[in-house]
Amino acid sequence: MKTRKMLAFVTCAAIAAGLGFKAAPAAAQEKGDEHPWNLTWSAGRIDMEGDFPTKDGYFSSLRLGYDYSDWWTFEGGLFVAPDLKAQTIKGHQNPDGTFEYKHPLDSNQTTGYGATLDALFHFTPWKRVDPYLSLGVMGIAFTEDFKDNEHDQFDASARGGGGVIYNYNDQWSVRADFRGAFAYVSDKGTVNSTLDVGVRYVFGAYVQPGYQVSGGPKDSDADGLTDEEELRLGTNPFDPDTDHDGLSDYDEVKVYHTDPLNPDTDYDGLKDGVEVFIYKTDPRNPDTDGGGVYDGHEVREDGTNPLDGSDDLILFTLNIQFDYDKAIIKPEYFKDFEKLGKTLQRDPGSTARIEGHADRLKLSTKEHNDLLSERRAKASLDYLAEKYGIERNRMVAVGYGFSRPKKPVDLINGTPENRRVEVYIRKSGMPPAPAAPIVPVELPPATGPAGKTAPVPVTTAPAPAP
Repeated sequence: MKTRKMLAFVTCAAIAAGLGFKAAPAAAQEKGDEHPWNLTWSAGRIDMEGDFPTKDGYFSSLRLGYDYSDWWTFEGGLFVAPDLKAQTIKGHQNPDGTFEYKHPLDSNQTTGYGATLDALFHFTPWKRVDPYLSLGVMGIAFTEDFKDNEHDQFDASARGGGGVIYNYNDQWSVRADFRGAFAYVSDKGTVNSTLDVGVRYVFGAYVQPGYQVSGGPKDSDADGLTDEEELRLGTNPFDPDTDHDGLSDYDEVKVYHTDPLNPDTDYDGLKDGVEVFIYKTDPRNPDTDGGGVYDGHEVREDGTNPLDGSDDLILFTLNIQFDYDKAIIKPEYFKDFEKLGKTLQRDPGSTARIEGHADRLKLSTKEHNDLLSERRAKASLDYLAEKYGIERNRMVAVGYGFSRPKKPVDLINGTPENRRVEVYIRKSGMPPAPAAPIVPVELPPATGPAGKTAPVPVTTAPAPAP
């Protein structure tokens, strides 16, 4: 009875909406390319009236829709209910007071195949949320005959209902539908209903993202490069500082000749903007003062002046090829430690910072490589202590994993130059190392006019005095 009342309400509402709104076009709506065809796959439940020959069951459907106008869509579909159980119906009463029970099907199970044709009226076409009402017809055929009438295994019915579409984008959406249907089966009226949810696809609605420049030179982000230039360079025409290094794209391309897609053009550990505005180093030269140590290491670890080569530490780079996932130094690399060990022996007051660095591949993980590079640095420390008698309290070992590459990373083939051990020797008489690594000053992304990117006042970790 509840189903019949709901069907009557939905049907009357659909007729009233169709008469009230008619089919007036949405003349005030902004419209793009027309893509009227759509396809919906859905799954749900079909609810049969209590004395229908079958019980309730589940079904799946495929519907093809055509948007006739902004307001109206015509939709045809096919569905299958693969496992409908036979209803058990109470029959006549026996003299002893018991009842006879029977199945109205030739077997205990049947499959229903059907087709639908609906007209959908939309309340808010071209909107993110699109509710609608529906009127249509449905036919369903059963694989088993009904015992009361062998011709009634086919059920044709009128139906009405409604639903809602949520448009995720122009191409994809999800929807939910309810329909109530009225038919005449086995010499009496019957009512059933369906409730389903599905995914809707609009043919041809996908638009390849891209930028189009027209009407003369255009500079959307006001960085001094036209959108057309930025498209050629690969930078973002809507962001004046694509790599967020503190230099505008214009400054990188036209003034400093750095890479606008790489925040650290020379791979020295300092962003390009920080080099230009804070430390006054060359963003295209990793060792501005030519002292042998990269600018970033002088600023981050050493506390030395990246513009004065005389205060640089002594750097030994050991390109040791460890076995996979191992931290054992093989004999063929012992000779690489000889000069390093003798340098430390000759200056008993010197100290050494031993840093391990790893190469990065596609499946590399930060945690594993941080630990592995630290183990390899410690293996180098142990060898110097055992072979050359260097006191362990003069040395420290740290691992940076793949966080400080020297060369552009190749995730597929690897970058051997990035797999290394670096030893920095601080000679006796030099100022002591900072208690903790220095955090370089960072600049916010450039937002000012091209060529006029203003430096940010230094508030922490100032550049060493020359």
